[in-house]
Amino acid sequence: MNSAAHAARVQRDLEALHAAAAALGRPATFMEVCGTHTMSAFRCGLHSLMPANVRLLSGPGCPVCVTAQGDIDQLIQLAAEPGLTLCTYGDMLRVPGRRGSLERARSRGADVRVVYSAMDAVRLAENHRGRQVVFGAVGFETTAPATAATVRRARERGLDNFSVLVSHKRVLPAMEALLASGQVQLDGLLCPGHVSVIMGWECYRPLAARHRLPCVIAGFEEPLLAAALAWLARQVLEGRAELLNQYPEAVTAEGNLVARRVLDEVFEPVAMRWRGLGLIPDSGLGLRSPYRMFDAARRFALGPPLDREPAACICGQVITGTATPENCRLFGDPCTPIHPVGPCMVSSEGTCQAWFKYRRPPAGLRRAAALAPAEEMCR
Repeated sequence: MNSAAHAARVQRDLEALHAAAAALGRPATFMEVCGTHTMSAFRCGLHSLMPANVRLLSGPGCPVCVTAQGDIDQLIQLAAEPGLTLCTYGDMLRVPGRRGSLERARSRGADVRVVYSAMDAVRLAENHRGRQVVFGAVGFETTAPATAATVRRARERGLDNFSVLVSHKRVLPAMEALLASGQVQLDGLLCPGHVSVIMGWECYRPLAARHRLPCVIAGFEEPLLAAALAWLARQVLEGRAELLNQYPEAVTAEGNLVARRVLDEVFEPVAMRWRGLGLIPDSGLGLRSPYRMFDAARRFALGPPLDREPAACICGQVITGTATPENCRLFGDPCTPIHPVGPCMVSSEGTCQAWFKYRRPPAGLRRAAALAPAEEMCR
């Protein structure tokens, strides 16, 4: 699509959004449940182009942000084990724990390595048989199949020096839990794009029907986001609650069957603790019996993780859409991407980092907003 056609398409869909919003005549709140959607919307200035009565909230779509504090503390604890190499993705390195971060642990001599895929960690274990290698497995169904394939390879190769600390999460149970909690009233959902590539779009149909909520799967460019929001607004105006796949070039009804098969072979649903949402049944992935010898929590006898949120940090509220970063008295000072207090400021998909980069208010306004009750900001 050339630039003129691109601009024309965005303009057309924004006009449709404004027309539907004007006809609706009441406030409407939509939520995106994908960290990439969050960053894309802020990067292209979509929030500033929307009707005054339409809000787009960020939900639990950043895998680093929703990882419970106790799970992060366990990773940092493992990094301190002598003779152990801890591998993880780059976003996890600077997430604050109760005893520093993985970055600080590395500065103190821990062998912490950033990898670009889970398979990098298993190759490291193959090449260093005398050293324990642990992969910190964080992410949704998008990255979980790669972890599953890695664990299967470790079993095939008989690698008794490789294990994973699993914090993989399933998005749909969290969406159900958030909607059932009544914490935030929504008129529509922008469903996660990357997760949908794996899981398919049909999995959202029961959710849309049960909660009478329009749901749309969209891509990540401005025209696709604008079109998705326009479609949601028209659904609300017409009193319909349908499911639409607006990303057919990447998302099918059944998803990636190869990835889903390896997920089902290696993992099973387990209860998992989410930052901001608590313990949600069947919302996590645990290793099935034939693969439990690769569970780092068992191998290193880690105790139950203790969740203690950073003082005054409201990342949990930001993740659930009950507050925005401007409600946080730490936002921008002292909490910044260079010196983060919570994970939403660390991750490249975090809402706080998106606000800091693209929507940071002047300091005086920020201080005033921080004094306002979160409930008032989310009516």
